[in-house]
Amino acid sequence: MMWKQQAQRIHTEAETFYFAFKHPRVPWYAKLVAVCTAGYLFSPIQLIPSFIPVIGLLDDFLVLFLGVKLLRRIIPAEILTECREQAHTLDLRRKDEGRSTATAVAVLAVALMWLTAAITAGGLIVLYVPVGIKK
Repeated sequence: MMWKQQAQRIHTEAETFYFAFKHPRVPWYAKLVAVCTAGYLFSPIQLIPSFIPVIGLLDDFLVLFLGVKLLRRIIPAEILTECREQAHTLDLRRKDEGRSTATAVAVLAVALMWLTAAITAGGLIVLYVPVGIKK
């Protein structure tokens, strides 16, 4: 399986669990497992700090792996199927719509701000940095 397909599958699975978390028929303890798993991943306090080269990330992957496995077991199958369909529909709608007008405007605004900053910095350099070496 290619990396892009694998990343897309993981993204869809994350959306599936998001929809499952929002679903009213999901048991409270499944929501608790989801919150604890996400909380551990984003918490600055961990069993093994993430800045330790390999082992620091392995505990994050272990918690994520066990949390996902547990969620798949305790969330009813029909709810997971429904949430997967919602995630798939959202993905198809996102592909059909392409980029929205707001996204295009935001990209253009950021590009114009960078261009303005670059022109301003160039002008300030020309004004305040001497060209020749004085003897």
